[in-house]
Order: sequence, then C-alpha cells, then structure tokens
Amino acid sequence: MRKSMAVFIALAVLAAGGAAWAAGSNTLTVQASVGGTCKFSTLTSTLDFGALDPSSAANGTGSTTTNFWCTKGVSTDTISAGNGAHYTGTKNAMLDSVSGDVIPYTLALTKDGLGNNGPGFPRTLTIDGTVLNADYIGKTAGNYSDTVTLTINP
Repeated sequence: MRKSMAVFIALAVLAAGGAAWAAGSNTLTVQASVGGTCKFSTLTSTLDFGALDPSSAANGTGSTTTNFWCTKGVSTDTISAGNGAHYTGTKNAMLDSVSGDVIPYTLALTKDGLGNNGPGFPRTLTIDGTVLNADYIGKTAGNYSDTVTLTINP
C-alpha cells in the first residue's frame, strides 16, 4: 500500500508539473476613444425681424437663441452662418417671392461663456440680426424670408 501511495503521489506531481509547463499568459490591452463632436440640440430656429416700418428711421433688429453641445474637453467650437439662399454677393438677403425684391441683413453669433461638457449640458447660441433702414424703406410691401444654415465644428 505504501508503495502504491508513493507511485500515486509521484504521478500526481508529474501531472501537475506538466500542466504548469503547458500554461501560458497573455496581457490584453483594452482601449477606446471618445470623438470630439459638436451638435445643435434643435434642428430649426427662427429669427423674426417683425414688421419693418418704412416711415421709421430705425434699423430693424431681431434676436433668437438656439442650443448646442460639444463633447467634454473640446476646447474650440466654431459656429458659422452660411450665405443663405438669397445672398447678394456681399450680404445675406431675404426675398419677397411675389415682388422679387430682396432686403439685405447681417447676422451676429454669440456663444455663452460656458465650457463644453457633453450633451447633458447644452450651451446657448444667441443670434442677432440687423436690417439697415436704408435697405428696406423703398421695398415692396410683402413677406420676406431666407434660409441660412448654421454649422458647428469642434
């Protein structure tokens, strides 16, 4: 019995040693990246100059806001306004589709002073517009409009 036990122990040690010699290891690296992105929270906004009064000497003004967000840590976000559908070559312009008259206008885009912290923390963009009095006093009565694309990039 003693001899069998010794043989059994010897076989067990050899089997365990053989398994240990066959074992190996691997170091797994796990990684990902978070892309820096910026998006508008809403797809449309409206800037309304209201009723422009040709008997007034005042410029027409309007203001609106829209929300956007950028990935946390994005340090530069650039927002720009396109030329619009009725660009005159020097200014954006609204068109009265009945008369064909256009009224030029300018836009100013102002971001809030907050940092970028992702979609859960939207920021505000203020859009101010101006129509010079001289640009609308001689225009046909009607409804003028334009479509401008705002673009945001990280």
